Amino acid sequence: MSDAAWAQGDDRPLQRIARNVATRYMLVAAEMLVGLITLPFNLHHLGQEAYGLWMLTAGITVHFSILDLGYGGAMVKFAAQYRAHRDARALNEIASTLFVVFGGLGIATYLAAIALAFNLGHIFAITPEQAETGKWILLIVGAYVASNFAFGVFGGICSGFQRYDINNTVGAVTTITVAVVNIAVLLLGFGVLAVVAATTSVRLIALLVYRRNAYKVFPLLHVRPALFNRARLKEATGFSIYAAVIDWANKLNYEIDEAVIGIFLGAAPVAVWAVADRVISGTQRLTNQANTVLFPFVVDSDATNRGARLQTMLLEGTRLSMAMVAPIAMVLIVLGEPLVRAWVGEKMLGAVPVIQILAVAVVLRVTNATGTTLLKGAGSVRRLAFINIGTGAANLVLSATLIRFYGLTGVAVGTLVPIAFSSMFLIFPYACRRVGLSPARAFRHAVWPASWPALVVGLALAAVYRSTPDAPILLVLAEAAAASLLYFGLFVIAVGRRDRQQYTARIWELAT
Repeated sequence: MSDAAWAQGDDRPLQRIARNVATRYMLVAAEMLVGLITLPFNLHHLGQEAYGLWMLTAGITVHFSILDLGYGGAMVKFAAQYRAHRDARALNEIASTLFVVFGGLGIATYLAAIALAFNLGHIFAITPEQAETGKWILLIVGAYVASNFAFGVFGGICSGFQRYDINNTVGAVTTITVAVVNIAVLLLGFGVLAVVAATTSVRLIALLVYRRNAYKVFPLLHVRPALFNRARLKEATGFSIYAAVIDWANKLNYEIDEAVIGIFLGAAPVAVWAVADRVISGTQRLTNQANTVLFPFVVDSDATNRGARLQTMLLEGTRLSMAMVAPIAMVLIVLGEPLVRAWVGEKMLGAVPVIQILAVAVVLRVTNATGTTLLKGAGSVRRLAFINIGTGAANLVLSATLIRFYGLTGVAVGTLVPIAFSSMFLIFPYACRRVGLSPARAFRHAVWPASWPALVVGLALAAVYRSTPDAPILLVLAEAAAASLLYFGLFVIAVGRRDRQQYTARIWELAT
């Protein structure tokens, strides 16, 4: 295969973006459906204590991703860069160099997992029996996390070649398979350790599929330790160091809460938090997929000095992102209680105020996702890194302080306040200035058309729900659907005729 053949795209950019975004939504839908089914199923068959222990222990491994050191993002960036330059040798050198790096990081990760596994009883407020079970959970899941480091190079190749659709398809199939195995193991009468071992085995097999796909996308790929290159490592590190800071900050912002709860309150409240976290993280993923595939286009536009394109990307991306998340968040705030009651039962109603508070946080986060991507890809990654690490540190301090007085609600407030401050007063204004827009103009064109319909719908939904507080779940779902339809009707009016015509033209382009 010639350089030109593997370097060129196979369709128009809009179609490629649409394909990648569509499969991202397929993956998210699969994960959300699986979560809706398996969470109450696992709670019923394992009990709150065992399920909470599973979430608490396995949740530790999420934080191991900080050892990525930003090289995962660097792999995607330089795969895309050298593909554009048609430089197969450089691409193989960067892939091989990072494969060696990730191999070492995987070993370090598993050593950390071993150390934590044998000290769980000293870290969390759990019984000796729970500590013994948690030890094996951590050792099993840690093996997958360590392996995933090295195999991440192959996923990065597909992403850098803008073939997110391949990774997304594998992820969706793996998610469904894991769920089937999970349910089957519990129905056969086995416990939490058997479930963890079986589902982890499925995920390990999936890593081999990612590797196969990378060689299919880039037939000239050669990942060899002999191709390790110090210059390539230095090049990748120049980008990854700030990407790592951003990733660490995100862990503090969105994933440290379970550890804080486990330290101060024990395993059982983690299960309550997990219900809220599943809803909020699902909402975030459901509404933020387009921004995932924007990064290469931001880099390209900045490199070619296309300031007008960056302005358009910020305005439209921010507006559409908010339009996606606002109606869902409004439904969660108003109808959170009946939805939780119908999903996981009365015992988990403590998750409702957490969902309501974090729904505001997820609106701010998703609305600013385009600005965040722009800052990261258009030369402001250092500034973004410092903003994120400050936000994460503030989250940790506030959550650890407020949990003593307000429990889970205090943790939620401790998460919301720093996110709100950095979103409104730092990230959004900086992104506007980066593309030559005033924050006031950007708010008027991007935020306001998507926000006022949400306020109207929220007030209407609250009035309807107050008149039918004991409505059956089907009626509640119907109210939520009607609220969403009303929102999008108002949004179409709010954007104005010119933008309506542009959106119609783009939809027609995709259809043809």
